Parts: sequence; structure tokens; C-alpha cells
Amino acid sequence: MAKDGRGMIDKFDGSDFGFRRLKIEDALGVVRLSLAKNVAYNIASIKTTHGLLKALSDKYERPSTANKLVNLKMMEGRSATDHINEFNSILSRLTSVGIGFEDEVQALLLLSSLPES
Repeated sequence: MAKDGRGMIDKFDGSDFGFRRLKIEDALGVVRLSLAKNVAYNIASIKTTHGLLKALSDKYERPSTANKLVNLKMMEGRSATDHINEFNSILSRLTSVGIGFEDEVQALLLLSSLPES
């Protein structure tokens, strides 16, 4: 147990998978408890932690991250390197959830995010 009183999660060492499975299934309940009522109703029929996280990602992560990329604008006076790093970070997050853009589209999005100057 951690010094601050919170439990630590021990790493799975390959033994007693049945007990580990119970712990993983309990995570589903913890995730459900962290959701607002209107969000929880939208995923009420999902029975696995993996399925729940995928549904939440599909509904909330993909659109909001894609919107961040499309609406990204470089502030006047900001470092171009910092702006490109932020752009690439957003692209990376989108790629990790299965959304990709062709190079030409990426170039257009980056160019449109630059200030007039």
C-alpha cells in the first residue's frame, strides 16, 4: 500500500489469473462510477472494460481530438517549433485511435493553422 493510503496496483506476474480477472472486471465498475448519468446511460449495455473504454473513446476522444486539429491556430509571436510539436502531438493521438490523414491533408491543415503573418 502506498504511503498516502491509496492502494497500489501490483504487476501481473502470470500467477493466479482467475483472481487477476476479478480485479480487472472490478475496474469496469470503477469506470462506470466515474461517469455522469447522461454518459453512463449511453454505455449501459456494455459489459467489458475494453468495450467500455472503446465506446467512450469513439464517442468522446476521436471527435474532440479531431476538432482540436482542425481548429488549431498558431498565436502571433508563438514559436513555430512549439506549434508544430503541438500539431504533431494531436496527429499522434488521432493515429493512436485509428484516425489518419494523408500527407497532403496534413500539410493543408498545418498551413491553415498558421497566422496571416
